[in-house]
Amino acid sequence: MNKGTVQKWYAAGLYFECTGCGACCSGPGEGYIWVTRPEIELIARHLKTTPGQLRQKYLRRVGLRTTIIEHETTRDCIFLRTIGGRKQCVIYPVRPSQCRTWPFWSDNLSGPNAWNSAGLRCPGINRGRHYSARQIERIKRNRQWWLNQNDIAESSQK
Repeated sequence: MNKGTVQKWYAAGLYFECTGCGACCSGPGEGYIWVTRPEIELIARHLKTTPGQLRQKYLRRVGLRTTIIEHETTRDCIFLRTIGGRKQCVIYPVRPSQCRTWPFWSDNLSGPNAWNSAGLRCPGINRGRHYSARQIERIKRNRQWWLNQNDIAESSQK
């Protein structure tokens, strides 16, 4: 370890496997699903609409940022829909960076208690695939995911 380098509590890695339950996209608490201009353009293209129409129907401004709106009653993300009896994201191949980096958010990684607390809401935490600390840090930093077109093609196949 280099001098001045702080070892993360998750240096040995963490386990996570998305179960597709939709809990990370569901209420009851209100939150924000931040989107950037390039993500808005990709989502609009995916939904075969214009960025302006997307903004009008599914987005709202909060200060200088833009967020996806939530269902009025459930507080679920507006793009989380029940299809075939199962909740699914209708923009999954072009979902925003915030969604792509779950559960490896700074708040969840602030300590073992925060990670395990997130695990109470998310059945995929502490199960399934092992992610090394290096992989976790790479996921956390992947803010401009659209620059890698392979991500979009790969996600479309899921």
